[in-house]
Amino acid sequence: MTMKTIKILGLLVAMTPLALSAQERFATRNGHITFYSSTPVEDIEAHNRKVTSVWDASTGAIEFAVLIKAFEFEKALMQEHFNENYMESNTHPKANFKGKMTGITADEVKTAGTYVVTVSGDLTIHGVTKNVSIPGSVVVGPSGVVKASSEFIVKPEDHNIAIPGVVRKNIAETIKVTVDLSLDPL
Repeated sequence: MTMKTIKILGLLVAMTPLALSAQERFATRNGHITFYSSTPVEDIEAHNRKVTSVWDASTGAIEFAVLIKAFEFEKALMQEHFNENYMESNTHPKANFKGKMTGITADEVKTAGTYVVTVSGDLTIHGVTKNVSIPGSVVVGPSGVVKASSEFIVKPEDHNIAIPGVVRKNIAETIKVTVDLSLDPL
């Protein structure tokens, strides 16, 4: 072997742990979260397609950051009331989640398939943190793209979100939240 070949082999061996580690971390900057409130008076739906998330499959650690002002509503007035009156997005600009995903291992992420998972950790909305455990699913595609999804309920009162009595009948006591992420390897 020549010195050049030895150096190249040495470099490849040294970089292998970095490559393996990188394949165990996944992220997105354009995840999608929807929330839906249904009452006999009115249905309210909003979408946010600017959700950031990072997941480390080797440890299960997962984090989300959601800009509150990025939620889009069908009616501009709903969006204005949501940001100013309910979520107070100038004071509480983000919702966050930090926790752990179980039900899938770093080895399983290397194999295409569908996995039932649980995400447990701290959900912070409107400055109030609650410990949650949420069921979900992870689909690993043949190209290595990971799609994660979940559906769960949030109660505004659990996060000190005040609903004025005059519109109380328009907003459900429980809000359905749907999360859809397409996570790419880092």
